[in-house]
Formats: sequence, C-alpha cells, structure tokens
Amino acid sequence: MIAAATIITQLFLSCAALLGLFTLQTVLVRRDPWDPINRRFLFGLRMTMVLFAGRVLMILTGIEAFRILILFAAAIIPLAVLILTEGLLRRHAPPLIKAVIGGGAVLFAASSLWYSDSIDPARLFALLGFQLLGFVLSGWLIITRNRASLSSNENAMVVRLGLSLILFIPLAAGDFLLLYIDLPIQFSALGVLILCWLAIGLGRTHLGHRATLVNLGVMIIAAFVVGGMISMFAALGRDGYLLTIAAIMTTLFVVAILNDARALRLEEQSLGLLHHLAHAKMDDPMGFLRDLQDHPLVEGAVVVSNESLKDLQDDVLDQIFATAPVLRRIDPPLLGAVADDHIAYLFERYSATHVMLAMPRPRVLVALSMPSLSASPSAELELRVVQRMAALMAAREDGHNG
Repeated sequence: MIAAATIITQLFLSCAALLGLFTLQTVLVRRDPWDPINRRFLFGLRMTMVLFAGRVLMILTGIEAFRILILFAAAIIPLAVLILTEGLLRRHAPPLIKAVIGGGAVLFAASSLWYSDSIDPARLFALLGFQLLGFVLSGWLIITRNRASLSSNENAMVVRLGLSLILFIPLAAGDFLLLYIDLPIQFSALGVLILCWLAIGLGRTHLGHRATLVNLGVMIIAAFVVGGMISMFAALGRDGYLLTIAAIMTTLFVVAILNDARALRLEEQSLGLLHHLAHAKMDDPMGFLRDLQDHPLVEGAVVVSNESLKDLQDDVLDQIFATAPVLRRIDPPLLGAVADDHIAYLFERYSATHVMLAMPRPRVLVALSMPSLSASPSAELELRVVQRMAALMAAREDGHNG
C-alpha cells in the first residue's frame, strides 16, 4: 500500500512542479522574454523542467535512459542559479567561483550520458556536493551584496531567491540521500513550487514583501498540522505522515501559484486602459472615443451624441455629471426625483453599468457595460482617468477652435 502511495505521490509532486514551472515561465514570457533577467531566469526554469520531465517519464515508462535528463539538468542547475544571481546583483561573481561552477557543470553534464548506476553512488555524492557548493556560493553572493546598489524590488527578488535556496538545499540533499536517510520520496519539488510562488508574487507589489513571507509560513505550518492530524487519525506511520504532508503542501502551493498568476493576468489586462491613454491621439477627442470602443476591456462601449440626448433636460444633465463624471449603476448620486429619472433612463436605454461624460459641449457620453469593473477598485480608478483625459482633450480642442 505504502509502495503504491509512494509512486503516486512522487508522480504527483513532479507533475505539480512542472505545472508551477510552466506557469512561471508563461508569466515571464508574457512580461518580456528578452529582458536580461528574464532570460537568465527562463534558462534556469527550463533546466529544472527538464529534470522533472525526466522523473515523470521514468515513473510512467520505467525506462532508465530518461535518467540522462535528470542527471544533465541536475548538473546545469547550479550554473543557472549562479547566472541568475549575477544578473539580479548586477555584478559578476569572482573568477574562481565562475571557473568552479562552470567546470563542474560541464564535467557532470558529460557524466550524465553514463545513465546506469554502475558509477554510483560515487557520482551521486559528487554531484550532491557540487550542487550544494553551487547553492552555497550563490547564497554567499546574495548575503554579501551591496543592498544600497539595488532597488527595493531588486532586493526583494534577491531575498526570495536566497530564501528559496535555503529551503532547496536540504530538499536537494534529501533527493540524493533518499535511500541512505530512508525517505519515501524526493521532496525537491516542494522547493521548486515555493520558488515559483515567490517569483510570481513579485509582480503583485501591492501585497507587500512581508505579507508574502507570512503567507508562506502559514501554508507550510498548515500543511504540517493538517498532515499530522490525518496521519494520526488514519494511523499512517512515519512514511504516511511525510507523504500526506507533501501532498497537502503541494496542493496548497499549486493552488496559490495558479491563483496568483490569474490575478496578475487580470491586473495586467486592467492596465490596458492606461495603455490606451498612453497611445491615444491627443488632438482628436472623437478618435480617442472610437478607439476606446475597440478596447477589449470596454468592448461594445456606446458613444452617445448630443442629438440622442435631446429628450433630456440639459440643466439636469449638467447637475448629474458635475456631481459624478462617471456614473455607476450600483451607487448613483442622489439629486432628486428628476435627476433619478434621467439616470435610470441612461442606464436602461443603453443597458449600461457605467455612463461617463466624455465631452461637455457639445455633450458626448460613453455608456459601458462592464459588470466586472464593479468589483475592481483599480479599474474604476482607471476609468475615471480615461474620463478626465477625454474631458481635457475636448476642452483643449474647444480652446483651439475658439
């Protein structure tokens, strides 16, 4: 029973690590695949993906030749970490460190072609020593960095990389010493998932660095507590306890990674309104509004001309939009019965959730149907910025014409 559970859990952890790495890769590529730091990061991610792909293939097929992928990636990962560390610190590592890590990577990558275990455990112990040396040297560079030379965001990224290395070192050692310390599975996938989650979280700066680290601690403690309870109730023993904790922690981090990646994607899409402003033609208010109609976030927006408003009272409309240049269906201003009728008419006539004043004279409104914006304070703010920009452009054109 435990033997089957061990294989299933190992496969689950390896697949989860691949999913986390792929999600982080998608985030980096979407931002800028040619950014120097992103290129270094992507190199390390793809090497790690090769390692876990090798594990998955070995479990599913039983073919020992896939060990080549595992050993090759394990040899390159310390070099990838050093390259990323140099990029983040914006300085080169000492030549001796470069020579040791670069030479070791070439040597052990070449040895991966000997995929049988006839030269093990000597090779595995040597590879373990090389990995630990690479991680420790990169950690030393991080600890001794000049903090003043880096921005707060760069320092946060460096700290998260260092934390990931601290967590990854014992997990990587456990992978190599699996049989000697009697562990049921290889736990390094957990370290990879933590790194992925911490890296994705850097894109959501409003959450705060300290809050992210607190959430990390909460998830780890929760996994140990819940795993301990399940193991105690089911009398699973030591191996069952470790497998349960690993499965729970993996699930928590996969959910967190996917949730943060999705939230980051939604935030990036929301910023599209600001991109619209950045590229707008400042001398053409109507062209600005027509382009706004084509934007994905406000697709289907209706530009309401002054002619379409001839049945409404101008003074009432002036009062309404002087109070609220961006009307929201969920909280319209309270300006009396007549104004309430005008507001209700606008929302119902154009099936809108938002109506904003684009041009005061001649009056031009934009009616939007965007229920999702009701729950997004940042998007609401961006919509107000769009309204202000449209009004300023209209006033500028009116001044030129005058």
